[in-house]
Amino acid sequence: MLEVQDTLATNLPYGQQRRLEIVRALATKPKILFLDEPAAGMNPQETADLTRLIKQVQQEFKMTIILIEHDMNPVMAVSERLYVLEYGKLLASGTPLEIQQNADVIRAYLGENNE
Repeated sequence: MLEVQDTLATNLPYGQQRRLEIVRALATKPKILFLDEPAAGMNPQETADLTRLIKQVQQEFKMTIILIEHDMNPVMAVSERLYVLEYGKLLASGTPLEIQQNADVIRAYLGENNE
């Protein structure tokens, strides 16, 4: 974000504004980083940039990140363990691969296969 350090936050593109929010949160040196729908409203390129930033934060700061997100691309790319909720109740938990193959998750989010 050094390339835009002299730019007002309101003048940044939306994706950069969202990434700046994460960088600002890191300035407080949290033990846990809570991200609630960080990719909401982002285009695919902005989401890819955000995903790279989250991975970088994981590697450099070695911190726990709690990520709530509907876009499964960044979720699957950065998560070690997932907890899937359905109507506020735990439906499944596991690695990204386990969740992708979980019949209850598939049924809840993709519907029944009626073939």
